[in-house]
Amino acid sequence: QVQLVESGGGLVQTGGSLRLSCAASGTGFSFYTMGWYRQAPGKQRELVATIAADGVRHYADSVKGRFSMSTDKSRNTLYLQMNTLRPEDTAVYYCHARAFRGYAENYWGQGTQVTVSP
Repeated sequence: QVQLVESGGGLVQTGGSLRLSCAASGTGFSFYTMGWYRQAPGKQRELVATIAADGVRHYADSVKGRFSMSTDKSRNTLYLQMNTLRPEDTAVYYCHARAFRGYAENYWGQGTQVTVSP
């Protein structure tokens, strides 16, 4: 099984920054994509950003120019740098991976809370 553990959430004021981390563990897996989703209270979970195995990145329109992803493959960690945060960014952020070992599956972390105050 692939396990994903998020960290780095917290409370910041409008215009502030946070960096989220997602540490992945598991052996014998090939990763198709990894990324971040978020879910605000009373709203559907939405895509924030994804990165494919070849490094191609995709960002939601709402975060383009403000958020960026990076990886540290030696530590099996995915990062999400969030700048110029807005109250509408407030949500639980979930790390996601689609990985293959015999068959492809989707994996989710437990989530980390990001709160942006006005």
